Amino acid sequence: MVAARLMRMAACTFAAGALAACTVGPDFLKPDAPKTEVYLPDQKSGLVDAGISGGEAQRIVQGLDIPGQWWGVFQSPPLNGLIEQSLRANPDIRAATAGLQIAQANARAQRATLFPTIGLGLGASQNQVAPILQSVPANQNSIFGLFTAGLTLSYTLDLWGGNKRQIESLDALAEAQCFQLEGAYLSLASNVVVAAVTEASLRAQLEATRRIVAAQRETLGILQGQSGLGAVPGADVATQQAALAQAEATLPPLEKAVAQQRNLLATLTGRLPSDPVAERFSLSDLKLPAELPLSLPSRLVEQRPDIRAAEANLHSAGALVGVAIANQLPQITISLGISTTALSTDTLFGPDQTSSNVGASLLQTILDGGALSAKRKAAVAGLEQADAQYRSVVLAAFRDVANTLNALEYDALTLKAAVEAERAAATSLTIARRRLELGDTTYVFVLVAELAYQQAVLTRIQAQAARLTNTAALFQALGGGWWNRPDGMQRRSENPLKCRPPKADKTASR
Repeated sequence: MVAARLMRMAACTFAAGALAACTVGPDFLKPDAPKTEVYLPDQKSGLVDAGISGGEAQRIVQGLDIPGQWWGVFQSPPLNGLIEQSLRANPDIRAATAGLQIAQANARAQRATLFPTIGLGLGASQNQVAPILQSVPANQNSIFGLFTAGLTLSYTLDLWGGNKRQIESLDALAEAQCFQLEGAYLSLASNVVVAAVTEASLRAQLEATRRIVAAQRETLGILQGQSGLGAVPGADVATQQAALAQAEATLPPLEKAVAQQRNLLATLTGRLPSDPVAERFSLSDLKLPAELPLSLPSRLVEQRPDIRAAEANLHSAGALVGVAIANQLPQITISLGISTTALSTDTLFGPDQTSSNVGASLLQTILDGGALSAKRKAAVAGLEQADAQYRSVVLAAFRDVANTLNALEYDALTLKAAVEAERAAATSLTIARRRLELGDTTYVFVLVAELAYQQAVLTRIQAQAARLTNTAALFQALGGGWWNRPDGMQRRSENPLKCRPPKADKTASR
């Protein structure tokens, strides 16, 4: 009966406070997307064919959606497996997940301020009255028990919406943390792809350099044979020996770089370098996709995790302005209490033992040395800072996409030119060696041809790898397709660790 009475009083108090409350401070307005339809003034829709495997033409499709597991476009099961391992075991992902859980728990804790606080107190004591104070004969028992029970309720009315704004701010921070987690997923997957491509490129450069070293040894043997016959001066032999030594000196740095990439792949998957991954990558194992997606500029602000995180931080900063304003206004707290006291537990809840109280207090800061005013100014400045940071992130995102499109275009041209240069250098070297065997040319001509071919091969390999890394960079610059992942994260009701997906794009072509 006592508890029911208290609950009725609490319900009335809570309802009255809710009806009377308003919400001060600015309401969040989502920033408009940049008013542009292109990323570059002369944006291309196709990339040239270099005429080799791994240098095929690519078509850029405006509005094509991005797959959730975008790395599958490289058609490499070992790469897919390695990325899955990294997403499961990388400690950065676990740290970001824990950060999101912390932010969500803080937001849930703040919601408690919207409800009354109810406390229960129980007490029992044994008491003895001093003989001089007894009003009964001395032979009566002066020891007695005293039992107490009480319920208290206190509720600070959210008259100005300060608590709601605080909850709004913490919810936005949780949203920002969610997108930071998505950004960690995207960065990790991209880093694994780039590390695999880099390993493949270094292995190809290492193999090409070993072939060049073998060819130079063969040339040295020819020169030594001709020198023994007196047809070639000893200076040419010494020059070839120096060239061979220089070529051999390039092998250890390449071997070191391959080993370091192996260490990087191990740590990205949560392993120690002493426990390397089994996968080994070559350029022939990685395919260029025939089509590349290009999201509409208006969609980029919805898809990039860093932009969405900056937007959530802007939302949080705006809500904190409301909190600062509310703290300058009067605060009203209502308190209720019901207590009972008896000499035995049998009569503890009797009607004659029960007392109750209702109270209200108003607190208005009159003089605080300007602290609350300064905090309000700080909150407004924080909002301006968050707005500037958001716009900076948007500009950087558009720059990333533009730079990647430039890289795709010009690196495709570079690869085409590198392939042609390699073929020409190979032909020139073959002719030079044949003429040297016939004694029809000098060794210097062969040496120049060897160096030109060596540089042409390495340039072609590097340009071929750049086509792959640029493809990965485009997917990363566009947001990585996290909203299409087949893990249920696009529906908040199924997974509390998910971020709000972009709104449906009715203008997309596919």
